[in-house]
Order: sequence, then C-alpha cells, then structure tokens
Amino acid sequence: MSHSMDMAMSGMDMGTATSTSAMPSSTAGMAMGGMGGMDMGGGDGKACKISMLWNWDTVGTCFLSKSWHNTSKGMFAGSCIGVILLVLSLEFLRRAAKEYDRYILAQHTRSLAEASPGPNSSSDAVNKNVARAATRTITPRSFRPSLLQQVIRALLHMLQFAVAYFVMLLAMYYNGYIIICIFIGAFLGYFVFGWESFNVSQDGKDRMQEEVTVCCG
Repeated sequence: MSHSMDMAMSGMDMGTATSTSAMPSSTAGMAMGGMGGMDMGGGDGKACKISMLWNWDTVGTCFLSKSWHNTSKGMFAGSCIGVILLVLSLEFLRRAAKEYDRYILAQHTRSLAEASPGPNSSSDAVNKNVARAATRTITPRSFRPSLLQQVIRALLHMLQFAVAYFVMLLAMYYNGYIIICIFIGAFLGYFVFGWESFNVSQDGKDRMQEEVTVCCG
C-alpha cells in the first residue's frame, strides 16, 4: 500500500516538473525582460520599444502613446526637435506669467496715480507732471487682482503645470537622446525668455526671487 502511494506521489512530482518546463518561452522572456524593457504592439511586427532602464533606442520607440511611434530615424529626429520646442514653450509660459503680473501691477499703480488730485487741476501740463511723480512715488502695500485677472493668471499657471508634467513623463522613458533634448530646450528657453534687466535698486534681489525650474511647474 505504501509502495503504491510513493509511486503515485513521484508521478505527480514528475508531471508538475514536466508542465513547468513546458511553459512558453515567451512567458519566461517577459518575466526576465520585465526588469529592462518590453515590446508592446500588435502582431504586425511594429511593436513599441519601452524601457525602464537607461537606453539609446531610436527606431521603434514610442512615447506617451502608440500613435507616437518612431518607425525611422527621421521620425525620431523630429521627436527630438518637438521635445526641445516643448521645453521652450514651458520657459515662454513662465516669462509670460511674470510679464502679466508686472502688467497688472503697473496698471494698478497707474490707476492710483490718476485718481490722486493734482495741486493745479486747471493746468494739464502740471497734472501730467504730478501724475508722473505720483507714479514713481506710490508704492501700494497690497494688491489683489480682479476676478478676470486671476482667471488669466490661473490659466497661465495651469498651462505651465501641464507642459512641465508632459516633460516629466518624457524623461521617465530614460531615453538618453530625449533627456539631452530636454536639457537643450531648458538652456535655449532660459537664454531667450530669461534674458531681462535686473532691478539695480534692489541689489539683484529680484533675480533671487525667481522660481527654480522644477519637473512639475
């Protein structure tokens, strides 16, 4: 009785080992290749190369979706140019938001200067001179933007956040060429849109108050 049970158990062990060894090689390959990367796509032979490790892949790479599939080196070069322009647009939005804040603040200061009466209201020339002097001397302690102005500020901030988030997602593909293009775009973007005058009266403190470029705006 015990002899027959031992034979049955050994037969089960052999069957389990046989079924394990008969697993498809593609399944094993996915298990081993999951640490480095994978090919995603249909059965047409045009799979997307997606890697979670540093790589220098060009042809066959996909970014963000299957429709962004670089099937040739020319298409990959176009993707690199597009990434540079994307980062350039991020720096443009940062500068646009800063310039808009300056605009609404100058508009508020100008409205205060126009509201203050001049000493000789009968003379237009004197009123203009007084208005200019008041514009230089009036420094409002606080200023709250209007509803429309705040909507525009929030829209610019949202666009910055969205573009920066897409740049972060592109960097997560660990493609060396794409990451280099991100750095190039940041350099060119700040060179073009960050070239402005410093306020000498503040001893350069206005430069220190600028926000640092981060991944998410």
